[in-house]
Amino acid sequence: MSRANLNDLQAFVIIAREGSFTRAAAQLGVSQSAISHTMRALESRLGVRLLTRTTRSVSPTEAGLRLYKSMAPRFEEIELELAAVSEFRDTPSGTVRISASEHAANNILWPKLLKVLPGYPDIHVEITVDYALSDIVAQRYDAGVRLGDQVAKDMIAVPIGPRLHMAVVASPEYFRKYTPPEAPADLAAHNCINLRLPTHGSLLQWDFEKGGHELKARVEGQWTFNSSVPILRAAVAGCGLAFLPEDMVAKEIAEGALVRVMEDWCQPFPGYHLYYPNRREQSSAFGVVVDALRHER
Repeated sequence: MSRANLNDLQAFVIIAREGSFTRAAAQLGVSQSAISHTMRALESRLGVRLLTRTTRSVSPTEAGLRLYKSMAPRFEEIELELAAVSEFRDTPSGTVRISASEHAANNILWPKLLKVLPGYPDIHVEITVDYALSDIVAQRYDAGVRLGDQVAKDMIAVPIGPRLHMAVVASPEYFRKYTPPEAPADLAAHNCINLRLPTHGSLLQWDFEKGGHELKARVEGQWTFNSSVPILRAAVAGCGLAFLPEDMVAKEIAEGALVRVMEDWCQPFPGYHLYYPNRREQSSAFGVVVDALRHER
């Protein structure tokens, strides 16, 4: 088979995996029209339709799905072998893709990797902020970052941070208008700033514990965001109560921009873990990243 045909098959595998001509074209570094032409030519040579196209999505036909299941593992095996060959270089190299929440990316990954990566110019790290708890295998990430109790049992999990505390905070201006809450039941009388999660489109519940009694509160308020940084900004501006990681608001509390309440209801819980499939063959670049992130108790 010619090299061109191999390139066409690789393009087909990426389109089928991504379900999008746009994303596939971006990965291959070509235009969307070019990759569409490639697929039409491949289907013409094979004499069978491989992809079903609609205005919103692309999915493999029955024939396409059979070809994808056959070809995808072969291309992945080639990629792994090429990565293994690169291990013979004198220095670790390659790209490590990590899926993480915004807080973990900003407060764990960034500061730790910033100290190490300048010494490894051939290692490239791609961090994707993701609240959806994506399937890292299906999305082709090398690793994900989740809280300790959210890691699947069939994954290798490496602790990368200490136990966490959440904090209920609001500005002094807000508390001049409203009586500070003392228990979760008091939150019903307050304007609470919500975080919307992409998973099922639900709002983050505020989890509390005191004296062995656990309570999940669903709160309401005028503002809802899908990111924690705007929530912090809104809380400082006096828009309402926020429920954020303690280390994220420590500076504002120390400076008097925020006031913490209900501290006795916010108990520590398992911190962030880096996790990856136990069948994954580690590259030296991946090993450098894991060692840089590992939390020493």
